[in-house]
Amino acid sequence: MKYYAGLDVSQQTTSICIIDEEGKTVAERKVASCPEAISEALEPFAVTRAGLETGPLSVWLWNGLKERGVPIVCMDARHANAALKMMPAKTDRNDAIGLAQIVRTGWCKSVHVKSTASHEARALLATRSQFVRIRCDLENQIRGVLRTFGILFGKRVGGFAKRAEEIIDGELDASPTIQAVVEALMRARANILEQIRHLEAKVRLIARQNKVVRRLMSVPGVGVITALGFAATIERA
Repeated sequence: MKYYAGLDVSQQTTSICIIDEEGKTVAERKVASCPEAISEALEPFAVTRAGLETGPLSVWLWNGLKERGVPIVCMDARHANAALKMMPAKTDRNDAIGLAQIVRTGWCKSVHVKSTASHEARALLATRSQFVRIRCDLENQIRGVLRTFGILFGKRVGGFAKRAEEIIDGELDASPTIQAVVEALMRARANILEQIRHLEAKVRLIARQNKVVRRLMSVPGVGVITALGFAATIERA
């Protein structure tokens, strides 16, 4: 006898419905939304296939269940929702039943779920990008504050920090308040730069361990950020 399972996932709990190959309900469970609890609930039935919808927890649950040997598929939520609308009432229990029937019949659009490593790389790059934007905002804020008082930042040999030190030590002597403001902004900028350097070191480490990224970097003009971003986004299914 083959069994199929539908998983209706919410943040705290997951409703599970297990049906046989004729579509009859065999068991229903409600467990914590974590791979361990779900796999334990499915284990006695040795399900042929289990399915959940795309959602905030789907990546974590899909990867966790896959590691535990559960034959799991991730369904496009829009396609699944079209079928679930035929249920008499929308509840977690009814949605789990509907998802189980969809999995049994195969009437679903399965989506590719990226690996944990790909999501880690994407999170790393997104955080670095956010920090770079913050650094630019801080630099623009410093320039704007100084311009209000007739001090043009301009460009000097030695970079942004060197020019800021010159202004703080010289042109801001007469204004302790603005001096304190610029010093605070520069400290924030230094902290952000430190975090950017830390994340970029992680990016280079991942790149060295990934042959696809190294191959992409062999293309003229393609650096480590672009190569890793491409590899993490266009992952081989």
